[in-house]
Amino acid sequence: MDLELADKKVFVSGSTQGIGYAVAEALLAEGASVVINGRSEHRVADAVERLRAAAPGGDVAGIVADLAHAQQSRTLLDSLGEVDVLINNVGLFDVARFADIDDDDWLRYFETNVMSSVRLSRRLLDPMLEKGWGRIIFIGTESAVDVPGDMIHYGATKAAALALGNGLAKLTRGTGVTVNTVLGGPTYSDGVAATVEQIAAAHAMSPDALKSSLVRSSSLIQRFTEPAEIANLVAFLASPRSSATNGAALRADGGVLPTII
Repeated sequence: MDLELADKKVFVSGSTQGIGYAVAEALLAEGASVVINGRSEHRVADAVERLRAAAPGGDVAGIVADLAHAQQSRTLLDSLGEVDVLINNVGLFDVARFADIDDDDWLRYFETNVMSSVRLSRRLLDPMLEKGWGRIIFIGTESAVDVPGDMIHYGATKAAALALGNGLAKLTRGTGVTVNTVLGGPTYSDGVAATVEQIAAAHAMSPDALKSSLVRSSSLIQRFTEPAEIANLVAFLASPRSSATNGAALRADGGVLPTII
């Protein structure tokens, strides 16, 4: 299926690895012009090089910025200009006892998981509305719906981002602009893979055996989701072909959530 993205400019936040990188790769393969982002100049340059190798002739560039900081976000936006598609992907997650999460940790999570998307969307939504077409897509998580007890700071801030996307969609009424969220499930990203390998080595286990043991019993696919599988849904939502989908939270969670919708 031609997703009709050949003339679209896309920005993907937090995209030097994992889901963000997979999204950038999928959209680049569809012919979109893609701008990626990360906090490290080396990692951004490396990711751009890998994307160019994966899609020879593709139009890809990178901007270094820590989007948890307002000034760096403003500088990035000034350099970026208008885009047709905004992918709010950047985010933090880890496991921690609620009692051990201090105010600084909460603020760091809120700045990254919520305010990064607020700042990007606030600048980029109005130009989309003015030209009558655009896409804003939040990379969310099932943890925003079923908040884990050992990741409350993560789930709570991702729930706020989910609400942000829903509210922004209401500002697009009657236009060709849409705002949607993809609720990913447990995904075998680069970060998860590195953690699994580290734990497996410490316990003299094979990474594959440990990986299998970590699959949730509620999962219908009985495995981790791959970043490319999340990216496939994002690519559709970024395209003109998704014009009837707006204000939605679409699941790519492998059936982890036990709810009907």
